Amino acid sequence: MLNLYKLPPFTFPEGFLWGSATAGHQIEGDNIHCQRWKQELELNHPDYVPSGKACNSWELYKEDIELLKELKHQAYRFSIEWSRIEPENGIHDEKALEHYLDQLQRLKEAGIHTNVTLWHFTHPLWFEELGGFAKEENLEYFRRHLEYLVPRIAPLTDSWIVMNEINLGAFHPQCFVTKKIKLKAHAYGAEIIRAHSKAPVSTAHAYVPRVPLRPDDEMDITAARMQEWNHNTFFFHGIRTGEIVLPGMDMEYMPQLKNSCDYWAVNYYHRGLVDSRKADLMGKKFNFNNFQMIPEKPMTREFCPETFVHAMGRISDKPVWITENGVPALDDQFRVIYIMLQLEAMKEAMALYHTDIRAYFHWSLLDNYEWGSYHPRFGLVAVDRETFKRTPKPSAYFLREIIERNGMSGELFAKYVPELPQYTLLDYEKPAAVLPVETQA
Repeated sequence: MLNLYKLPPFTFPEGFLWGSATAGHQIEGDNIHCQRWKQELELNHPDYVPSGKACNSWELYKEDIELLKELKHQAYRFSIEWSRIEPENGIHDEKALEHYLDQLQRLKEAGIHTNVTLWHFTHPLWFEELGGFAKEENLEYFRRHLEYLVPRIAPLTDSWIVMNEINLGAFHPQCFVTKKIKLKAHAYGAEIIRAHSKAPVSTAHAYVPRVPLRPDDEMDITAARMQEWNHNTFFFHGIRTGEIVLPGMDMEYMPQLKNSCDYWAVNYYHRGLVDSRKADLMGKKFNFNNFQMIPEKPMTREFCPETFVHAMGRISDKPVWITENGVPALDDQFRVIYIMLQLEAMKEAMALYHTDIRAYFHWSLLDNYEWGSYHPRFGLVAVDRETFKRTPKPSAYFLREIIERNGMSGELFAKYVPELPQYTLLDYEKPAAVLPVETQA
């Protein structure tokens, strides 16, 4: 990390796409018809808060677009909330659709590439009460939704993400069934999109490489390989071959699944150490490489850019877009260091494995709602919890200069981190309330 000041200037390939990402439920607020809203109100825990107004972006989306323009973002990834479009089974809200069409139109007029996510962990309450994605017969409702929505927004959508992080979840039989169903949902979604759009399509994958805690231990190696398949490889294998291969079920071939991604959409934050001596196989992070910079919520991260480099070598067969990457930190200089390390890792992956990385979307544009808490601060822009006033942080201007240069250097880094400060680190692993959800970021 200390050599960041000495890094020579580096320019990313011509046409590289820079931007940020958000999710509707985490920023819009008052998403009252989705399953998460009900779950949030029902959970009674002193450390847990519901989403409420979130960042109030449903009302302030025009201001958010002005922020994107000010910060020179070339692209914006955001989600369209199914529960707003179809709050009741078979009943569509045209005003909600017009809202999203206006948002898309304004982004296009601003010259900002629109990357639209169609499912980001939330869906209508009525769909959840029917069993959601745990029942394969419910896919007809998702397909019906996309057949209604996609033709309307296709002319204003520059790239697509059907679903977000369908690979996450505990390793148990029902979870594997749900992963299979969501993989099919992605395939159906890609098929519908391609009928109405020539824009590239993918599904965002939470790439958490599974690494043996003891690199030379056969049990750890075997357990890590198993976890790597169950978490990552089943997805990439499915897209490459059309085969759905998961534990506890026969292989299923789905023709629509094969080559249903035009690019690999990767959400990358950290790695997962695998310890075969633990019942849950979860290895403890090394303290020298582990940090927590937020109160109240156990969300530790690692400095481990090398793992990212090698992960990129496994998916060099398609163009790669980094559709999420960021760090939950109160100290914004820490975010600057994290961004610099991540971009250096991207540079190394492009050189070592010739991985064609074409885009970087920082998570997140705003300090948003993080599934039970507002303590994790992922945003380039701070949001006042009372007034919703947006205030860009120094890291936002650091990324803006990178975008303007289409590159980075040690000199630019030194401008924002003139000397390595003494950070205030918090205690590890303080218990907190979180809903059972597929993601924590």
